[in-house]
Amino acid sequence: MRERRPDPAPARSRRRGDELIRAIHAAALAEVTEVGFGGLTMEGIARRAATAKTSLYRRWPSPRELLLDALHDAHPQEEPSPSADDLRGDLIRALRQLTDWLATPAARAVAEIMAERRRHPELVEALFGRVFGPRGGTITQPVLRHYAARGQFDPELITPVVADIGEALVFKHLTDTDRIPDEAMLAAIVDQAILPAVGILPAGRGPACPGTG
Repeated sequence: MRERRPDPAPARSRRRGDELIRAIHAAALAEVTEVGFGGLTMEGIARRAATAKTSLYRRWPSPRELLLDALHDAHPQEEPSPSADDLRGDLIRALRQLTDWLATPAARAVAEIMAERRRHPELVEALFGRVFGPRGGTITQPVLRHYAARGQFDPELITPVVADIGEALVFKHLTDTDRIPDEAMLAAIVDQAILPAVGILPAGRGPACPGTG
């Protein structure tokens, strides 16, 4: 467990409902990034959120449950176009949501948890089961399912590999270059990897297909 740097307790203020929940969630994400999951306590979260520890226990039985709740609420999920007429645009927007999320405290908290997966495998399992899964799996998976359900392509083409392509290439680019992919790279990932994987060639590379923009 990492040693925590002491800091003055922030002044408490009267907050209720959603405002208080947001403050507690933000505190939990910041706290796990600083002290690791092994050092995460209700006392530390309450101190950082400038609220009473009893406020936390009224809603969550443990730091683990609080953290998973915070991560679930902070995790992005793309809402595809209801008319299913812009598959390419929806996929690019989904990947942009992912790259925006990478700069958030939630992403740093997830990285901290994944770094401790050997010590806390049950937490990583819960992360997939209670955060990533309910939010659609990978960031592009809800978009692909939405369009497949409306006849744009065969849903059997959404294999686990295809569902992972977008996220995998975003993370590979980040690992290789130490930079978050820009808009041009996100478009290239969609045009050169995701769309061909479901049998669709972008405009200018083959027959026009519905839903490719």
